[in-house]
Amino acid sequence: MSHRFPTILAALAFSVLLGGCHTAKVLIPPNLRPPEEDNGKALKLAQQQLLQASPCCSSFADFSYSSMLPWQPQKFVLGSGSMVANLNGAHSYYLAFRLPSDVKLPYQVALKSELNGRWLHASYLFAPTIVLLDEGFQPIRSDDIELCEHMGWSDETTGAFGSIKIDSDKARYLLVYSSAAQQSGKTYWEQSPASISNTTAATLQMNSAGSFSIPHGPDGTLWVGMMNKTYAKAVDSAICKKAAKGDGVLNTLRTALPLPWSSSNTSSGSSNGSSASGSHP
Repeated sequence: MSHRFPTILAALAFSVLLGGCHTAKVLIPPNLRPPEEDNGKALKLAQQQLLQASPCCSSFADFSYSSMLPWQPQKFVLGSGSMVANLNGAHSYYLAFRLPSDVKLPYQVALKSELNGRWLHASYLFAPTIVLLDEGFQPIRSDDIELCEHMGWSDETTGAFGSIKIDSDKARYLLVYSSAAQQSGKTYWEQSPASISNTTAATLQMNSAGSFSIPHGPDGTLWVGMMNKTYAKAVDSAICKKAAKGDGVLNTLRTALPLPWSSSNTSSGSSNGSSASGSHP
């Protein structure tokens, strides 16, 4: 009897577990759970904080350009506590740099914006506007940088990339902010985490497969500096918009390669074929 008692207890415990399977909650890994935060709540809060901030500068001569442009992309976090400018009627966080004088023209400045948010559907990007200034703080050029998405094998090569060419010998200073047009815009984003074999922090933060439009916001993490090889490769292979639909692989091959069934070969082949068929019954 003493040997049967543990066996009976084990059987009862097993039956309880089986009965509880129907009511127990299924545990889902954090990276596969749906987003809990409101899609636009964080963005609206960030916009409100920026509007309530007191701007320090409203003209290009007001900024301090004491910081040299980094020799390679460097991380900058723009947001609460950062200096705010009021340019063309829009509030924006900003960065100001002095350009190197001993670099051969032209050269490229690299930029990368990181997703601001844990989930793709609840994220936004700081989209930069670049202003090049001469020694008198007069603008030479102003560009809203187009951001293009690139999913790399590490966090360093993952994000929204952009660049600008410095080709004027009059350029002395570089100002980075986000114009009203940029803050109201969006960036195309193509995400397919299932096709990525490695698991990085960047891929864990993604949501489902598909294509999306990431809204731009007033704050976030931005990398700025002289272009290096890593960033150049990311910029060259980044996705800026959805690819146009083609006519199919077979039709593309027909126009790109001299295949045996092409029109020129078919016509010559048919005439040869008729003479050959005439010589043989």
